[in-house]
Amino acid sequence: MSLRIAVQTDPVSTFNIKGDTTFALMEAAQARGHSLWSYQPQHLSWNAGKVTARARPTTVQRVEGQPGIEGDRETLDLAADIDVVLMRQDPPFDMSYITACHILEFLEGSTLVLNDPKWVRSNPEKIVPLEFPELIPPTLISRDEHAIRAFRQEYTDIILKPLYGNGGVGVFRVKPDDSNFASLLEMFFGMNREPIIAQAFLPNVSQGDRRVILIDGDPVGVINRVPQPGETRSNMHVGGKAEAADLSAADQHICDTIGPILKERGLVLVGIDVIGDRLTEINVTSPTGVQELKRFSGVDAAALFWDAVDRRLGG
Repeated sequence: MSLRIAVQTDPVSTFNIKGDTTFALMEAAQARGHSLWSYQPQHLSWNAGKVTARARPTTVQRVEGQPGIEGDRETLDLAADIDVVLMRQDPPFDMSYITACHILEFLEGSTLVLNDPKWVRSNPEKIVPLEFPELIPPTLISRDEHAIRAFRQEYTDIILKPLYGNGGVGVFRVKPDDSNFASLLEMFFGMNREPIIAQAFLPNVSQGDRRVILIDGDPVGVINRVPQPGETRSNMHVGGKAEAADLSAADQHICDTIGPILKERGLVLVGIDVIGDRLTEINVTSPTGVQELKRFSGVDAAALFWDAVDRRLGG
């Protein structure tokens, strides 16, 4: 069955053909004969009960500097004209992101939206792991300076990071003798009105931060991301090196615990982060790692994703 797919994403011209998961998903859909349109969140509208998007018909291609060929914008009724909407724009997870989720929720019952926007807005990457306290490192979410200082006193070596950040930006390790702690709190509190997240530092991060890809609740593969020497962060955006890895017993236990819940919530493509045996994030907004997984293991998670879509559509 040929599907009509609208992808809410960043501009196609910015895609990295060797790394972007969104590109891989669109390429896999195209290979199956599906039709693609792309648009950005600012082109999404609700008007008189209809959800529309001014989208461009799009063909993706593995050509450096020209990852896609796009036609002129046309207004699509996402309920009547489209079978599947992929919500794939990058964070930050902010009010614009949440508003887009609210608008796409109106498509429930008519068009399949993945990941399910209701659960995307309700499951921020660093908050949803709190549902599984037995799986995560010691964690505090607070804006109360007294509480943060007490947490640091208890665990001594900690990580501070923005609650809704992404890509490793704004992540700091605060060692016991670090004199910048007060300045870091001032910086975080001056940026916005949000709480911050503090976690006990996990020394195993030097051996890597594993990204496990789940499709419809089942783990399909894992890559290990190793930080640069002298660096705490392993995100590939900040120089982390990806390498092949096997699913560990701890990874499997975590996936067995959270997988059925993710599937029930319509979170079909998820990337979780695991350090040692601890779950640190559950990425549902625009998870990455699909191309790296295929490169290192041969597992085609993009194809498995569209298999899952077929099952959800009854195909």
